[in-house]
Formats: sequence, C-alpha cells, structure tokens
Amino acid sequence: MKKLLFIRHAKATHESGYQDFERPLTDKGFTQCEIMTARLLKNHIKPDIVVASPALRTLSTANVFTEELGLVTAITDHDIYEASENTLLKVIYNLPDKDFVALVGHNPAISQVLTLLSGEYKDMSTCAVALLEFEADNWMELHEGSGKLTWLDSPKED
Repeated sequence: MKKLLFIRHAKATHESGYQDFERPLTDKGFTQCEIMTARLLKNHIKPDIVVASPALRTLSTANVFTEELGLVTAITDHDIYEASENTLLKVIYNLPDKDFVALVGHNPAISQVLTLLSGEYKDMSTCAVALLEFEADNWMELHEGSGKLTWLDSPKED
C-alpha cells in the first residue's frame, strides 16, 4: 500500500519586489504550518519523507513540516514548481521507493492531481493537507480514481 500526503504551501506574501519563485511565507503562513503539523501529529499521520518544490514558499512550508514531524530535510524537485497536472503526475510516478511520501506543491496542479487520483473534486486552500491511500506496490501503478481520500484538513477559518 502506498500513501501520499498532498500539502499545498502555506500563505505567502503578494508584496511587490519579489519574483514569484522567491516569495516568502507570511507570519500567517508559518502559523498555518504549525496548526497543520499539530493536527497531523494528533492524528498519527507521519510520512516517511517529504518532497517539495524548491520555491521559497514551498520549501519553507516543507521545512516547518519536517522539523515539527521529526523528519529528515525535504528532497526538492524543480519539476513541482509551475507543474501542469501531467508534470506533477510524472513527479509522483518517480517518487522515492517509500510507502508514505508527502508532496509539498502549488495550485492549480496539486488540486487537479488530488481530484484526478481520488475521483473527488477538492480545491486545496493554502496549507491544506490531503491524505490519499492506494492499493499499489509502486508509484507507477497510480491512475485516475485509484486513490482513496482518507483525510482532508485545512487551517482555513470557517
């Protein structure tokens, strides 16, 4: 069985003066990360490794998650940044051979691939987390509708 934890990066600044790749998290973004890592720990959800886009906002999100969950530093994959749905699927097919991987990425691709693999439309807000489980032995076996969405949460205020 494979498990994939989708994490959308936390709230980043939209202030001028930053190129998109270099946009940092806001204070609210760091708070979102702390809220979500606490919820993951409370629900005993802990991936083996984290793979993230190297953009500053996703890498910062990944760093908080790895630190709070007691994991090794995230692996970066440049293909996650500005990925289309197909590109993100290729990233997933080539994930390290671990049973439980967290992927920190960007919209719209992260919501699109979550919807494709689970068969359930979900729009991932900033720092939203979704857990998909697959009856698969390797990442290449994943296909449309093959994942079961077992947990979804976000720090978004009601």
